[in-house]
Amino acid sequence: MSTENEGTEGAAAEPARPAPPAPSAPPVPVAAPEGMPASAPEDRASDNTAQLPSVPPGEPAAAQAGGAGWPPPSHPGYGGGGGGGPVWGAPPPPPPPSGKRRAGGLVAAVIVAALVAGGIGGGVGYVAEKNSDNATGSTTVSAPGNGQEVKRSPDTVAGVAAKALPSVVTIEAKSGNGQGGTGTGFIYDTQGHILTNNHVVADAADGGSLTATFSNGKKYDAEVVGRAQGYDVAVIKLKNAPSGLKPLSLGDSDQVAVGDSTIAIGAPFGLSNTVTTGIISAKNRPVASGDGSGSKASYMSALQTDASINPGNSGGPLLDARGAVIGINSAIQSASSGGLGDAQAGSIGLGFAIPIDQAKTVAEQLIKTGEPVYPVIGATVSMDDQGNGAKISDQGANGGSDPVTPNGPAAKAGLKAGDVITKLDNTVIDSGPTLISAIWTHKPGDKVQLTYKRDGKEHTVEVTLGQRKGDS
Repeated sequence: MSTENEGTEGAAAEPARPAPPAPSAPPVPVAAPEGMPASAPEDRASDNTAQLPSVPPGEPAAAQAGGAGWPPPSHPGYGGGGGGGPVWGAPPPPPPPSGKRRAGGLVAAVIVAALVAGGIGGGVGYVAEKNSDNATGSTTVSAPGNGQEVKRSPDTVAGVAAKALPSVVTIEAKSGNGQGGTGTGFIYDTQGHILTNNHVVADAADGGSLTATFSNGKKYDAEVVGRAQGYDVAVIKLKNAPSGLKPLSLGDSDQVAVGDSTIAIGAPFGLSNTVTTGIISAKNRPVASGDGSGSKASYMSALQTDASINPGNSGGPLLDARGAVIGINSAIQSASSGGLGDAQAGSIGLGFAIPIDQAKTVAEQLIKTGEPVYPVIGATVSMDDQGNGAKISDQGANGGSDPVTPNGPAAKAGLKAGDVITKLDNTVIDSGPTLISAIWTHKPGDKVQLTYKRDGKEHTVEVTLGQRKGDS
């Protein structure tokens, strides 16, 4: 199959007594291309191309690419708990007496460098996970202090955490039938908008319920404002927002350097208001994700960190040493030896966050219109992970459709089926998924330089990115 690389566009109060952490949920299978069932990485179909979503008449399709192309590693099974893959989310509350309840902690699993193109899946890399109801492990409880407060300097981790925690919330999402889980979010503006991951709130999107609990124990009902599945970003809003909300300051993820200190805040395995530290391990890691339902995959050119992140951390802020948000924690790689249903997998120091520069752009679009917009180039690319580039397929994403959308961005630039794209500006492209990740770091209307090979000769052309609206 082939994937069309198109884009879409508290007030103070006594804290509530913490409840014991709930078990973590099993990872959701890796997303597959449209028309193909979702499966764990090791069960992927032998066909190594993925189809991108169809583009509405008149709308050019586009491919996306993420950071500098690094050699695609073998595809580990990612996800919070199991499959040796990345996972995100917090542990779920105990299951109700009746009805299904997906373990709380939402976890997004990732498979780095093996990104699938065009939002539809294909050899995907990152898995969205939900915690299971039979997880075991120790319970963390707070020990009473000596009653004497100790002052901390604002520029220490303790100082940064003390300032940020009041602006971070634990989100509980439930579908109409009671299924759901927990994740994290943070205050985006004084109007009560909260930024988080799409996979954290997806269960409550249609007729479900959402609550956001602050660090002082106060809980508020919330509603979904907009979701961008492809970017795995969502915005929710408190229904009766309290006055005095303090949004977290946003940093510049583009200026982050490898080795910079990081601070992650979230509710790993239901343990709300947990703070962990680390550094930026790498930038521009192409990561693909899916919710295991066979729907379109998500792509990001991620910030990699070794700060401990576990199921329940999803949607929480990744801060720099000054306390500014540089990313949204979204996925981890697990070294669990169990299968995808193993809920005991946790952090091994490989976490991935959506750069805040990209997340901010998406959030503003969602607040403004309620739907995302994705940049596209208007071509279907092979999802074969050979490390040689992103090859434009011989046929389009919908079988008989054109591999290069007539009059679309790629067509106008002279690209044809069989061309192999090897570079986008200064980013090396080693696969279709990497191309999609890279493209989605841009906006519709941006001009990019594409380098491609045809008949052994290298060419460079300028392409003005088109757009696609919504996740359908």
